[in-house]
Amino acid sequence: MRIAEAANASGLSIDTIRYYEKSGIVPKVQRGSDGKRRFSKENVDWLTLLFWLRETGMPVKTMHRFAVLYQAGDDTIPERKTILLAHADFLKKRRADLDRCEEVLAYKLATYENLQGESLASSKP
Repeated sequence: MRIAEAANASGLSIDTIRYYEKSGIVPKVQRGSDGKRRFSKENVDWLTLLFWLRETGMPVKTMHRFAVLYQAGDDTIPERKTILLAHADFLKKRRADLDRCEEVLAYKLATYENLQGESLASSKP
């Protein structure tokens, strides 16, 4: 598939795919006889993983390290797993932080609702 199709399938922009490819985060993409990129299912699966890693806050530097390990072969699976486990821990903490933020906002909104209710009650004859 061409780059526009790969972008659509993965969620990444064409510019991001080109950037990732130039920086070595994307494994080698084959080119057709016309010189244009031809993305395989494996390439698109990789791009989709990169989309979600970045979407969930993984730094590009860590993504690059992960890509280098992936390209080095199966002997690096334990280290790749360690990277993903650390990211999963980051996401759990982030989720807990967001849950706490939601609780604080709900409390503040309830406070405003109570204040508005008292204000309306005191203004009635």
